[in-house]
Amino acid sequence: MDVFIQQLINGLTLGSIYGLIAIGYTMVFGIIGMVNFAHGDVFMVSAFIALIAFLVLTSWIGIGSIWLALLIVLVVAMLLTSVLNWAIERLAYRPLRGSFRLAPLISAIGMSIFLMNFVQVAQGPRNKSIPPLLTGEFVLMDGGGYQVTLSYKQLMVWAVTAVLLAAFWWVVSRTALGRAQRACEQDQKMASLLGVDVDRTVSITFVIGAALAAVAGTMYLMYYGVISFADGFTPGVKAFTAAVLGGIGSLPGAVVGGLLIGLVETLWSAYFSIDYKDVAAFSILAITLIFLPQGLLGRPEVEKV
Repeated sequence: MDVFIQQLINGLTLGSIYGLIAIGYTMVFGIIGMVNFAHGDVFMVSAFIALIAFLVLTSWIGIGSIWLALLIVLVVAMLLTSVLNWAIERLAYRPLRGSFRLAPLISAIGMSIFLMNFVQVAQGPRNKSIPPLLTGEFVLMDGGGYQVTLSYKQLMVWAVTAVLLAAFWWVVSRTALGRAQRACEQDQKMASLLGVDVDRTVSITFVIGAALAAVAGTMYLMYYGVISFADGFTPGVKAFTAAVLGGIGSLPGAVVGGLLIGLVETLWSAYFSIDYKDVAAFSILAITLIFLPQGLLGRPEVEKV
């Protein structure tokens, strides 16, 4: 039982990171119907931005407070990653928006390869690491020779994820930007006729998705302490799986899907072979889509005639 509770804690932490990345997938797909396969690599780039910013702040500038350094790193990563994703949308996606449906997909795959190889050349192929941060922990259960712990890092991941998701949910449901996003999701042409700036709304959506990916990248770096140029592919695919599992286009579904993928991955690693944890996660997705094609919280697509 102690192992199960510990893996639940670990799974919720990993699932929170997946959920933050998955929101970027589901937002872009919900508005323009495109799967941004470069989003996982944007997450990876944000982790490297956080790594460089942290090393500059602690080694060159000499900031001694870990909390202050993490706050500055988070803000810097969100700003620079948002600018990067805005540029990607303007250069690689917007010119192809009116083209045939495969063109933006091919462009996204090409941008993913470009980002991965650029970071490999710029930072080298080896893993990059930082010193352990927030090393304290709470002991929740101590019996039978096994301790159930909740670390400060896990608490921070949960808190940051919850606050940002609540803020973003308020933006989508209560602000003019959120109304414009929902209007573009339903019908871009009609939204444009009613005065909604579709291009601006899409760009802001990419910026918000990148900011959330930057938060996920910073939390990933803080939690694991190591990052590689290839670390955008697997978390990106897992986050996309989470978005599809929860219901592509549904924001709560992206979070629920991310938590489920994280739990399946950690529980499978604890009780079965760790080599097949990815197979287990994707098998759950396949089973769900067979019996519930729209995902857990997605709405059935109604074709307009």
